Amino acid sequence: MTAESTTAESATAVSATGGSASPRFRLGFLTHVQGPGDLASTYDHAQELFVAADELGFDVGWVAQHHVSLGGGGLPSPWTFLAYAAARTRRIRLATAITILPLEDPVRLAEDVSVVDTLSGGRVEIGVGSGGSELEYAAFGRDVGRRRELTSEGLAVLRKALANEEVGAPGFTIQPPARDFTDRIWQGVFSGPGAEYAAASGSNLLFNRAAYGYDEPTDTVQRPWADAYLAAWNRPRPPRLGLSRFIFPAADRRTALAQIGPHVLAAARRFSEHDAFPNGHDAFPNGHSAFPKGIDTDEALRRFHSFYGHPEEIVAQLRQERVLPVATDLIAQFNPAVLDHDVAIRALELIATEVAPALGWKPASPAAPALAGA
Repeated sequence: MTAESTTAESATAVSATGGSASPRFRLGFLTHVQGPGDLASTYDHAQELFVAADELGFDVGWVAQHHVSLGGGGLPSPWTFLAYAAARTRRIRLATAITILPLEDPVRLAEDVSVVDTLSGGRVEIGVGSGGSELEYAAFGRDVGRRRELTSEGLAVLRKALANEEVGAPGFTIQPPARDFTDRIWQGVFSGPGAEYAAASGSNLLFNRAAYGYDEPTDTVQRPWADAYLAAWNRPRPPRLGLSRFIFPAADRRTALAQIGPHVLAAARRFSEHDAFPNGHDAFPNGHSAFPKGIDTDEALRRFHSFYGHPEEIVAQLRQERVLPVATDLIAQFNPAVLDHDVAIRALELIATEVAPALGWKPASPAAPALAGA
C-alpha cells in the first residue's frame, strides 16, 4: 500500500470499536425507485424515503437511472425526480448513482444539474457511468461498443459546462451559472484501471454493491481497486470514495431473510438465466457470468455481498468489510429486494439510529448540508 493510501485509510477509517473518537464518514442511501404497487405510488414512496432520510440525518440521498423497467419501477429521469426531492427536503444532499452519461447530451445534463443545484441551495452531486444495456443504447441511437469512449467524451464536456466554460459554440455557457463542482462529480467503476482513470480525471469514486462475475467476495475484489485509486490520486483536495452496500436490518436474521431472500434469489436467477449484467454494467471478467445456473438463496446473498439481520449482526459484519476503512461515504441500498414502503422506512431508521452510529457516524447538523470530509 502506498503512503497516500495509508494516509487516506487512517483519515477515514471506521472504528473497529465504534468509539466516539472515530472520524466521521458520510451516510447515504440509494434507491432504484422500485415498489410492489403502481408507478405513481412507487415514485411517491421513493420521495418519502428522501424526506425520512433527511429527518434521520442521512447526509446524501442517491438515485439510480434506469431506462428499462426493472419489473418494479425504475426511474429514467433522475433530475426531474431530484428537483421535487429538493423542494421536500431541507439539508440532505441529492445525487445520482449513476446517470448513464453516454445516453445524455452533456450540455443539457449540465443545465439540469445546475438548475437542481440552484433550487436546492447547492446540495447536488452527480455520479456518472457508462451503463451497458444494449436495449437502452439502441433506443437512444448509441453504440454500446463505444460506451467507454462516449463516457470519457461526455464527461469532458460535462466538466467544462459545470465549470462555466464555453461549450457547444463560441460564447455559449450554461444557465444558470454553475456553482463549484470540483469535488462533486463521481464515477462508477468496475475495475482497477477504471479506478485509476477516475483518479486521473479528478473524479470521486463510486463502487457498486457487488463485483459481479467474480467468485471471490466483493470486498476482496474491490479493495485493490480502491488502493489503485488512492495511489493514483494527485489532486490537492482529499480523495472521496463512495461504497454502496446492500444493507437490510430487521428484528432478527430470520425476519430479514424472509423479507429479502425471495427477491434476491429471483434477481440472481433472472441474471443467470439471461446471462444479463445487473443494472446494465460492463462485461464480466474472464468470460464469467454474474451468477451460476441453479444458484440458491445463500449463494445469491453472498454474491450480492449482502449485510442483513439484527443491527448488531450487521455492525459486526461491516467491521470486517475490507473496503469500508478507506471509504468516505457508506451508501446503503435495499436493491435487489423490493420492499414494502413501511419496511423500507423502518430499515432506514435502524441504519441511522443503530448501525451507522456503532461504526462511528454521527448525524449531520440540521443547520447545513453535510460535505464529505467535513
